[in-house]
Amino acid sequence: MADRALLVEFGEEIDRRIHDQVLQLDAALKAAPVEGFIEAVPAYASLLICFDPLVTDHASIEANVAKLVARGVAVAKIDAIREIEVCYDADLSPDLQAVAEASGLTADQVIEAHLSGDYSVFMYGFAPGYAYLAGVPQKIQRPRKQTAVRGVPAGSVMIAGPQCLVTTLTMPTGWWIIGRSPTKILNSEATERPFLFDVGDRVRFRRISRPQFDAGGSHE
Repeated sequence: MADRALLVEFGEEIDRRIHDQVLQLDAALKAAPVEGFIEAVPAYASLLICFDPLVTDHASIEANVAKLVARGVAVAKIDAIREIEVCYDADLSPDLQAVAEASGLTADQVIEAHLSGDYSVFMYGFAPGYAYLAGVPQKIQRPRKQTAVRGVPAGSVMIAGPQCLVTTLTMPTGWWIIGRSPTKILNSEATERPFLFDVGDRVRFRRISRPQFDAGGSHE
């Protein structure tokens, strides 16, 4: 990737077993960084390894990474569980009924399924604080819309295929909006930790009432 990065690909699907390999190599690099290593950026099925081209080159990084992959390293179990509050009232969930009809479920069944999902953070991308979660139950998975919708407000809880995301900015999207959350994921004033999640964190959603949403959530 250009003159200062190497992309290591483990597959082409959103799959926990593939992502575990990404996390494994990421952990190996953190435990024993190779010469010239700057940072690694995990995605669903790949790891971008950035290096200093004045210190090393692609061939050297690739050789060292191949050794790390062959050697393997145990990934420490991630115990962090982040809770996201979500309100599913109709004016906050413009696509909830459409997802229900397409899935052959009621709106309440879609909500129940969404709350039961086994979510974890697989990557950040697209916009600041956009943490892509995998774990949407099969029965409510929907492909992206053919046309994006503009002006989707921050805090929108969206799904597309096996993915779920809570928006942090007002942005267009082709995903299905099934709720809205007051939980603050992006804190632009926090220089040390601007994002709520780390890649690998588990996430669970908790339903709140409209008065709780209007009050800004639990503030915990």
